[in-house]
Parts: sequence; C-alpha cells; structure tokens
Amino acid sequence: MNFKQILFGLLTLSILSCTEKKTVPGSLPENTEPQEISTTPAKVPDSAVKLDSIQAERLARLPFQCIQNQYPNKTGQVLSDSTDLGTPKELHPAFYGCFDWHSSVHGHWSLVKLIKDFPKLQIRDSIITQLKENINSKNIQQEINYFKREQEYAYERMYGWSWLLKLQSELNSWDDEDGRRLASELEPLSELIVSRYLEFLPKLNYPLRVGMHGNSAFGMSFAYDYAVQIGNEELKTLIESTARRLYLKDKNCPIEWEPNGFDFFSPCLQEVDLMQRILARDEFNFRIVDFLPQLKNTKFNLNPAEVSDRKDGHLVHLDGLNFSRAWVMYRLAKSMPNEFGHLKAVADRHLAYSLPVITDGSYEGEHWLASFALYALSER
Repeated sequence: MNFKQILFGLLTLSILSCTEKKTVPGSLPENTEPQEISTTPAKVPDSAVKLDSIQAERLARLPFQCIQNQYPNKTGQVLSDSTDLGTPKELHPAFYGCFDWHSSVHGHWSLVKLIKDFPKLQIRDSIITQLKENINSKNIQQEINYFKREQEYAYERMYGWSWLLKLQSELNSWDDEDGRRLASELEPLSELIVSRYLEFLPKLNYPLRVGMHGNSAFGMSFAYDYAVQIGNEELKTLIESTARRLYLKDKNCPIEWEPNGFDFFSPCLQEVDLMQRILARDEFNFRIVDFLPQLKNTKFNLNPAEVSDRKDGHLVHLDGLNFSRAWVMYRLAKSMPNEFGHLKAVADRHLAYSLPVITDGSYEGEHWLASFALYALSER
C-alpha cells in the first residue's frame, strides 16, 4: 500500500467519525427508543396480584410476628454517653420490634390497614391486643422523650417520619372505638414529627435522589397525604413549595440507570409519585413530558429487579423496589387512566415477581416487605 492509499484511508475514517452522531452519557441517540420500551408486557392473572382474605392473612402474620420481637435489632442511635444505652424496648417501648424503628412503625400500619379492610381476620383480636400494648400514652411519651434527645434531632429523618404519619392517617380514618383511642394516643408523637418537617424542609437546599431511606421525595409523600387529611395548611403548603423548588426543573430522569444494587425506591418514579400529588393534572401532564416521557408510551416496559440472595439484608431490598415501583405505577394508572392506564400491566409484573417470596423464612425480608407489598396491593 503506497502513501496516497494510506492517506485516503485515514481521511475516510476521519470523515465517518465526524459525521457519526455523538451521544451524551445517559441520553439516547436520535431515532431510537428508551431501553425500557419494548413490547407490551404480558398480562399477569389477577389471581397472582389480588389482595383477598387469603393474602391478607398471609401478610398480617409477618408484622404480627415481629412488632413485639426485640431481636435481632438495629437501633441506629447516637450515644452522648453510656446512660443513653438501653434495650430496644427500653429505648422505644412502642416501636421496638421488626429489626428497626421504621420497620416497626410500618408494621403497625400494615396491621391497622388489614384489620380495617378485612375485619374477619383470624388473628384480629390478637392484633388489636398488640396494638394497645404498644401504642399507649406512656409508651408514646417515652418515644417523644427519645426524639427530644440532643443527639437525636435527625432520628429517622424523613423515612421513619413519613411512615409514622402514614400510621397516624390510617388510625384517623378507622371509624372504631379502638381506632379512635389509638389515634389519640399516637397523636402527640405525630405532632412532634410535623414540627420536625416544618423545621427541616426550609433548610433542605438540595434533593436526595437515592434509592434508599434518605429519598426526599418519598419522605414528603406520606406527609403530604397526612397534611391534606387533617387540613394542616402550613405543612401542605411547605411540602408543595419544597417539591417545586427541588424538582420542578428536572428533565430526562435516567431511569435506564436504575436500579442500583441495594435500591428499594426508584429515584425517578418516587419523584413522579410526589409531583403527581402536588401538581394539578394539566401541569403534571406537561411536566412528565420533560421528566420521564417514556411513561406515556403504551409500549413502555420495565423489567422487575432480580434478587440473587434473599438472605442478604441489602440485596433483598430489590423486592421492595419492585413493590414501590408498582405502587407508583398503580397510582398513575388509577388517577389518569387515559394517559397511564397501560402501566397497570407493568406494575402487575413487578408485584407478581416478588409477592410469592416474601414469606420464605428469611427475617431480612420478612420484617418489612409485607408493608411494601400491602401498600402496592392497596394502590392496585
């Protein structure tokens, strides 16, 4: 090959490389569809994802077995000195079971939700006995004292806070003598949590876009529902303004990067979940085109996250991700069926993948996944 032939070859390669369309990492080349869009997902039989009395009995037994089970336990406390030490029940006489404080709280929510929706549960009376033993004025005052410790101003911020207000909301809507009593007993702690939101959210300069406890979109979602329920305009307005400040300008959320290894939330979908709550329908529809436009594609598909080891307390988080993805898509499909009705089938696949395996005998998932599954089922 002579010099002219070599030079011609180099020029040809240069021209081809210059005319090739460049792609920014995380974006998609022109004239291609997002990775998640393929064919319409196969329909899952309703029987596989239905919340009936049999499923309710199965889900109820998981938190029932752990809300008064102290060990194993992860306290997550900050110690000022040795006098701060104590057993889980000494530190948190209301919410000491189910491995950690927030799991205990949403375990209590699960039980309240189930006995309300399925009043003929076989263990209903035993559940009510447990609830009364845990949620009473003496125990709740001890919980308040713990939150007021100098080193615990950020305790359970905002994940546990959000679930506590979810529990309060469920009790508030329980039209029963026991429900009214329990709601009244819990309310002082809920009022403290509301004050923590009012203090903290104005200080939050940046969102927390993570797939675990710290996710700020999730942290505001149940709190917003609670504010709406009780008519707390101050909290409602603050969450609306904070969500707009943190999220309204977001574009092109890279859902194809999800999940990370230990996620139990989808950062993209949790943001959608919050903004769908606070934005008017037309504004939400307009914003979703910039933020996550593929959700409107009737061929949108997203494969359930695969769990390789359910005895690993972090890897099993991915079952929780399947449930939380599902509850977001169910809410969208219910509230805006013309735009997002097709997401119900995608959510069903996520629910069907993880629902059968949350009672496999491993405490790593059993102590909390029933709550995530129940919320997804209830949103369906």
